[in-house]
Amino acid sequence: MKRDQVLKEQVKPIDLMNTDSIVGLVEAYKDSSIQSRAIATCASALENALKDPSRPTVILGLSGAMIAGGMRKIISDLIKTGVVDVIVTIGAIPYQDFYQAMGYRHYKCSPMIDDVALRELFLDRIYDTIVDEEKFREVDEHIGNLAEKLEARPYSSREFLSYLGSQIDDEDSILRNAHKYGVPIFAPALNDSSIGIGLTHLYDRMRGSGKAYMSLDPIRDNYELAQVKIKSDKTAVIYIGGGVPKNYIQQTEVIAEMLGHDKGGHHYAIQITTDSPVWGGLSGCTFEEAQSWGKINKEASKAVAYVEATIGLSLMAGYILQKGVWKGRERLDMQWDGDELKAIGRLPLE
Repeated sequence: MKRDQVLKEQVKPIDLMNTDSIVGLVEAYKDSSIQSRAIATCASALENALKDPSRPTVILGLSGAMIAGGMRKIISDLIKTGVVDVIVTIGAIPYQDFYQAMGYRHYKCSPMIDDVALRELFLDRIYDTIVDEEKFREVDEHIGNLAEKLEARPYSSREFLSYLGSQIDDEDSILRNAHKYGVPIFAPALNDSSIGIGLTHLYDRMRGSGKAYMSLDPIRDNYELAQVKIKSDKTAVIYIGGGVPKNYIQQTEVIAEMLGHDKGGHHYAIQITTDSPVWGGLSGCTFEEAQSWGKINKEASKAVAYVEATIGLSLMAGYILQKGVWKGRERLDMQWDGDELKAIGRLPLE
């Protein structure tokens, strides 16, 4: 190590007087420090993945209160523009997307509001956001009623969420756009959400009727997502938060190996998180740690920013969308036959 090598690149002041777009701000971040430069590194890593001529399959892992945090249209736009090919998420995100598609809303409040009084009003708090529990109950029951119309057999969460998307008439809906553009959404912990509550209501109504009804098969989720990995030349993963979606996407490489297909791990890996690796949990674990498991390719392009999710996703997605990195790319066409992914074709963007 030599002094002149270490002192090669200067930190430059961010000039907000001459910055009038998210693209300009993130470009300025590239010469800043701390988490602003980390966000710029994440945005650049995603840009490189989108420009890779081998056309990696981009898998987005979403956790946290994304809909309450105002991220709904951003996620939908990532689907519409073909930036994202697969989504793995928690059940709350598709549920609250469906809740808004039915015309119901989230409302601002103080995080110091009286929660006992809220309970008396049948209102639920998500940090500084309010949802209407009466409307939640309506949506829960509606989802159960929709599920009752399905053929009585096991479904993957991909199949079931696509079906819910087909029942929505809302251009900003994540589920609707995923259904329209063939972007599979997996929610391996779907039971742990209000969708699960709606399906439990169906279960209770049907269990004594003697009638057969639909069910969810979470192991089929494993099999289906593993096929996406197996049939992709490369994969790029984006984790907004951690939890189940992150581990679920990570383990697809191990499942693929168990099924006889060593894909070498994910080739691009990006994470925006507030979790620290020192506590030993999966949400905060580094991509270097994941390389010890073979989940991340040994030569992968990796980037992490320790930033709250709504801020980090807005900046990274804004850079990609406003810069038009997605233009000229092809959309993936996943051709499913039941639980089998027959092929991954390509289609021009609309």
